[in-house]
Amino acid sequence: KRVCDGCILAARQRGLRGCPFCRAPPTRIDDHASQLAMIQKRVDKGDTAAINQLGGEYIHGRLGLSKNVTRAIELWTDSAKLGSVEAHYVLGHIYCSGELVEEDISRGVQHWQKAAMKGHALSRYKLGVAECITQGNCKLAVQHLMISAK
Repeated sequence: KRVCDGCILAARQRGLRGCPFCRAPPTRIDDHASQLAMIQKRVDKGDTAAINQLGGEYIHGRLGLSKNVTRAIELWTDSAKLGSVEAHYVLGHIYCSGELVEEDISRGVQHWQKAAMKGHALSRYKLGVAECITQGNCKLAVQHLMISAK
């Protein structure tokens, strides 16, 4: 589902300037409808990166979309169910910070745990910080931090 950086570089060296995944020509920066249509096309196919991006567009109110926190969280939850570690990380941050939704540290930590188990280093780091601050278990926190540093 992803195009590696080497393939993107090779395509650019051959003069291809469009989307590295579908080869569609680049859209203008101010052409929000085209950008949104391209993202939606990938979302409809279950592409977790596109679902995460659409969630980000809703949370910030970009590409002509109105700011909609509920819709963004729905999208990230769907992406997390499809296995996206980035979606788990974002959801963990949202629930633990309490900035956009009511604070729910246990729910946020669960998302970070799921992402950390799949190798997401920043989620492992956040688990260490949360363990030390909320539980006072600095010994376990150091273990999380050491794993994240590797």
